[in-house]
Amino acid sequence: MNQRPSVAVLGLGMMGHAFAANLLKNGFTTYGWNRTKARGEDLKSAGMQLTDNPEEAVKQADVVITMLADAATTENVLKQALSSLKPGAIVTQMGTIGVESTTTLLATFRELRPDVVFLDAPVSGTKTPAENAQIVVLASGDRERAKAIEPVFAAIAKGTKWLGEAGAASRMKLVVNAWLMSMVQGLSESTQIAHELGFTPEEFWSVLDGGPLAVPYVKGKLDMIGGGDYEPQMHLAWALKDVKLALAAAPNSQLPGLKLISDVWQNAVDSGYGEKDLSVIYQYLMEKKQ
Repeated sequence: MNQRPSVAVLGLGMMGHAFAANLLKNGFTTYGWNRTKARGEDLKSAGMQLTDNPEEAVKQADVVITMLADAATTENVLKQALSSLKPGAIVTQMGTIGVESTTTLLATFRELRPDVVFLDAPVSGTKTPAENAQIVVLASGDRERAKAIEPVFAAIAKGTKWLGEAGAASRMKLVVNAWLMSMVQGLSESTQIAHELGFTPEEFWSVLDGGPLAVPYVKGKLDMIGGGDYEPQMHLAWALKDVKLALAAAPNSQLPGLKLISDVWQNAVDSGYGEKDLSVIYQYLMEKKQ
């Protein structure tokens, strides 16, 4: 493989679309596939070679990135594309699909395509960081056999954390997401208290700003809450999926807070909030008390 491998991106939702756009900006030959083909049409003028099916997308690609909605979709698409992969290709699974599905895919590739390097590499970051190549990749797998992935990660992310054998990254991603979801729930509840006691989200942030609790992510969510604009950076429905994956992966841990979040967010999704940003949980809770 040369310095700049050809790349196929399977899944052109918010994150996959951002990956493909950044690869094209950096001069990579990029193939793309999405179940709804129109999702990638805007990238054709930048050089995207949009295909009708996953098999066509991967057959000429040195590196294949999957960023699909959930575990079942990821498994189905990769199994569909398995026989079309180039010998020695690198398959990089970058969605949050949990421990069980990652283990299944690892076993599938070991048995049916041992020539292919399978990397488990979910990311830390959402829509805007992905568009600006400011996400962090949590990577695991055979780094020596996957050297061609380095310029790909450099084009779509600000850094990569290598965590050992394939599977480790998906486990760590669940840890990170459990913390993230707990933070958003806590922020939503704290902002409710602020409202009841006479403070705006802006005033809440002004007290945090400059101190050890001033997490930039929190500022973005408080801006959303203050403006009532919940354009999704991460859909609440996807966040709920990740909460459930974390609970399933750690059945022996005592997680009452995360279990409560799962219940509350499920109710919010059932009430029609699932397609909004996860910070909409604040609005859901405010409306529930009325």
